[in-house]
Amino acid sequence: MRVAGLMSGTSFDAIDAAVADIELDGDAVTLNPLGSLTADYDGALRDEIARAATVKDVCVLDTRIGQAFADLAQRAQERFGPLELIASHGQTLYHWIEDGEARGTLQVGRPAWIAERTGVPVVSDFRARDIAAGGQGAPLVSLLDALLLGPGQAALNLGGIANLTIGDIAFDVGPANALLDAAAQHFTGRPYDADGRLAASGTVLHDWLDALLQDPYYARPAPKSTGKEHFNLAYLGDLSSRRAEDVLATLTELTAITVADAAQGHEVIASGGGVRNPALMRALRKRLRVTTSDALGLPAQDKEAYAFALLGFLTVHGRAGTLATATGARHASILGSITPQTTGPAPTALRIV
Repeated sequence: MRVAGLMSGTSFDAIDAAVADIELDGDAVTLNPLGSLTADYDGALRDEIARAATVKDVCVLDTRIGQAFADLAQRAQERFGPLELIASHGQTLYHWIEDGEARGTLQVGRPAWIAERTGVPVVSDFRARDIAAGGQGAPLVSLLDALLLGPGQAALNLGGIANLTIGDIAFDVGPANALLDAAAQHFTGRPYDADGRLAASGTVLHDWLDALLQDPYYARPAPKSTGKEHFNLAYLGDLSSRRAEDVLATLTELTAITVADAAQGHEVIASGGGVRNPALMRALRKRLRVTTSDALGLPAQDKEAYAFALLGFLTVHGRAGTLATATGARHASILGSITPQTTGPAPTALRIV
């Protein structure tokens, strides 16, 4: 089955589409990555996502993001040939954590726009079922990670949030690009620190770093999840007396230290947008053995999109897409909701018997 996985992470900078041929043989899955496409969010849409505060805002974003996902899905279909299934993560607007428990999650990007544009069935809304089963709803890439990893290895995704999979345990470590991008936007007006250049030229503010490391989140046991609801610009406090370079250098160290502490000496297989940040990768490699998922045959930039392609494929085949031990759920779940393709006309008569 040819499947496209569509993904936009907590950094909400772009949409990724990854296309794969996926087959199921008993309990073994074969995934053949065919390639990927990326579409940047325009600046106005990124601003709307960041400022969303009313029901109207959410409704508008649900449509506009759905249309943006549909545009990229159509391009993927034109590039890689007829698709049989599309798996769309959507854009997370809010991940509701209270007293360490996931109570709800909201991903927008109405799948009807994708199905209408492409004529292909769409699986979406992946996280809610795991939360209903008592899980964190994240990180859902953990099933793919667990299937990929060898002994002594851990999978690290450096998105807005850094998450780790170690064996059958997975959890959000803490911030990766979320705080780095927020600080870069604040100081420079640009959405990120290109190639980590500002961070590389700064000095770590050790007193501030020590204070940031006292956040109780880091001491909480897995499974656990977090997001920009917690790690955002306001979290950093008053930055008026600090230099951009020093702030970014300190936040880079924050991610490297918290990941290294959580990885417990495992060899780390990294993926996600953060692998393009040389300053962050240098800081990690000072503390850990780090390679990227490219070495395992999955492009590091696209692994999450391929993961959701796999999850959508499992859903339509009636197979669970979670590890209960990874998310803390009571049981593994078949994930998501299916928006069908249009296959025939409506009936023209009704008989009641």
